[in-house]
Amino acid sequence: QVQLVESGGGLVQAGESLRLSCAASRNIFTLSPMAWYRQAPGQQRELVATVTTNGDTNYADSVKGRFTISRDNAKNMVYLQMNSLKLEDTAVYYCNARHRVTGATYWGQGTQVTVSS
Repeated sequence: QVQLVESGGGLVQAGESLRLSCAASRNIFTLSPMAWYRQAPGQQRELVATVTTNGDTNYADSVKGRFTISRDNAKNMVYLQMNSLKLEDTAVYYCNARHRVTGATYWGQGTQVTVSS
């Protein structure tokens, strides 16, 4: 089992930046990929970005060039740097992890990001 705790959400204006953090309760070396998802009101949860143990990343088209996902295996942390935020980035952001051997998946409780004009 692993607990994931997100932090760093908040209210910002369009064009500003936020950095989300996800703290895991244990070593994340076997968790791959780790990911950020988001869910806006009335919409389905969508994948934002993923990062493997080796640092390979993938992004949703809507955030490419603006968001950067990274992980620090030594600190058991995953981050999402969000720049040039848009109104449509408003959502609850969730940290997700998949155990690369068992396939078990884990979710954090989410952190709210609100972008205003």
